Amino acid sequence: MLVLLPPSEGKAASGRGAPLKPESLSLPGLTGARLAVLEELVELCSADEEKAREVLGLSEGLRGEVAKNAGLRTAGARPAGQIYTGVLYDALGLASLDAAAKRRAASWLLVFSGLWGAVRVTDRIPSYRCSMGVRLPGLGALGTHWRAPMAAVLPEAAGDGLVLDLRSAAYAAAWKPKGEVAARTAAVRVLHAPTRKVVSHFNKATKGRIVRSLLTAGAAPAHPAELVEALRDLGYVVEAQAPGKAGAAWSLDVLVDEVH
Repeated sequence: MLVLLPPSEGKAASGRGAPLKPESLSLPGLTGARLAVLEELVELCSADEEKAREVLGLSEGLRGEVAKNAGLRTAGARPAGQIYTGVLYDALGLASLDAAAKRRAASWLLVFSGLWGAVRVTDRIPSYRCSMGVRLPGLGALGTHWRAPMAAVLPEAAGDGLVLDLRSAAYAAAWKPKGEVAARTAAVRVLHAPTRKVVSHFNKATKGRIVRSLLTAGAAPAHPAELVEALRDLGYVVEAQAPGKAGAAWSLDVLVDEVH
């Protein structure tokens, strides 16, 4: 199973570990595209703080993120699972998983990123600020930049198992499963049952809980229909819609009564 996650806007500090080694990251087929984004981002943030802040969409209070990006090549690196924070990752609670669940997380989870494309939670990266919605002056829109490299690499990463897609729209644009991979992909929304509306905070928290539940239970469904049953067995209320045409993904709505 491959679980596709969005990153978090907020990130933990890099710490004092050894600096980034781009060639050591998972999915080596993305290395060239990663280096292209890294080079332009570091150059932009080193040369003109105001322009960098504008390009990255940062408020005055986040000015320090520009300096952080400028130092990415020498900053300490930590496992991505420790760098990404926020609502989804708090609910996922990687650090508190047992040993077997941590091994599953290392194998199953793939975090999408405007800077790295996608990384495993065990990949060592520095803290950074660069969302998929950014348009760099040289490379252009990062969502577009990543499409060709992702299309070449992700089908192999998906193997022949289930793909559980929990990404937000901006990150989903970087890779859209196609063909037989799409047929075993399930895209999940979390809806407030009484209103049938997505509530951002609870959407993220519930997605984190879903992943934790699957990791802890050791549930490894091979097909979206099996995922529906696994989630229901774990206590979730799920409505599923099978694709109406070949090469399309399944749509799963997880319904929650309380928003907290």
